[in-house]
Amino acid sequence: MARKYNWKTGCDVEATLSVIGGRWKPILVCHLLSGPKRFGELKRLTPNATERMITLQLRELEADGVVSREVFREVPPRVEYDVTEYGRSLEPILNAMQAWGREFKARKGAEIDAGCYSKEAL
Repeated sequence: MARKYNWKTGCDVEATLSVIGGRWKPILVCHLLSGPKRFGELKRLTPNATERMITLQLRELEADGVVSREVFREVPPRVEYDVTEYGRSLEPILNAMQAWGREFKARKGAEIDAGCYSKEAL
């Protein structure tokens, strides 16, 4: 299911976000970077995501060539998802996002400890 892109700004960041944007896509790709996973594993690793959302996000990642889906002809049927070679090129981006998020959480934690924010505000 290929999507039609309607990039309004022509910005390269917008193109990147059209592929990995969304709440669950980067998380799913991060989990898959460590090796192939079955759907049930991905579901356990992302407990706050609904099955439907995981399925939709995986389909979009597959359509963009970031994730591959392999169906094994056995009973019961087994499906595994893996990151493609092209998808592996996202690893430095996701690592940078992870490092930035770690620093952001530490900074916000320090602000909370200093009384600048309430925990409910975050």
